[in-house]
Amino acid sequence: MFSDSFMQSEMFQWVVLPLLVFFARMCDVTLATLRNIFLSKSVRYIVPFLGFIEVLIWLLAISQIMRNLNNPVCFITYALGYSTGIFFGIKIEERLALGLQVMRIITQQDAGDLRKSLVEHSFGITTIDAEGAKGPVKILLTVIKRKDVDLVRSLVHQHQPNAFYSVEDIRTVSKGVFPQSEGDRMSQLRRMFPFGGGK
Repeated sequence: MFSDSFMQSEMFQWVVLPLLVFFARMCDVTLATLRNIFLSKSVRYIVPFLGFIEVLIWLLAISQIMRNLNNPVCFITYALGYSTGIFFGIKIEERLALGLQVMRIITQQDAGDLRKSLVEHSFGITTIDAEGAKGPVKILLTVIKRKDVDLVRSLVHQHQPNAFYSVEDIRTVSKGVFPQSEGDRMSQLRRMFPFGGGK
């Protein structure tokens, strides 16, 4: 790829090599971040493949570091690649928006309009009468896809602007009511990796 004379040059040692180390480390940490996220979302069978590529890239990067222990720029770019890889891994996962979440909405007001709006958008909803610190409240529970969180949040702000709500990740659900979507990201992943679903 590079001639011996170029690999011995100052340009390679202080510019090209540190950049190669940076990009290699960035790629392997991005894959590591995605691997951990996919594992937590039960998309399991893609994980060994990501792990193989991740370790292969890591070995290439660390081998260059070990051959150039007198080059402090490589150490710096190695660390920068690590932090950049985490950043990109998180951003990619945010765009994929895998998984399910449960939203709990608590309001002291009549929640009929909000409930109706959620049903119209094909979200499953359970309403519970409860007692809060300041009197009777309604608790609305809905399990939603992560990509739909912003939509549900906007419906809450529209119909119950003073409501308290919380959102939590959940690993698995049995049945349920969800909006039908042609572009469902989890379905796309399962089609790409047909053995990737959790049981």
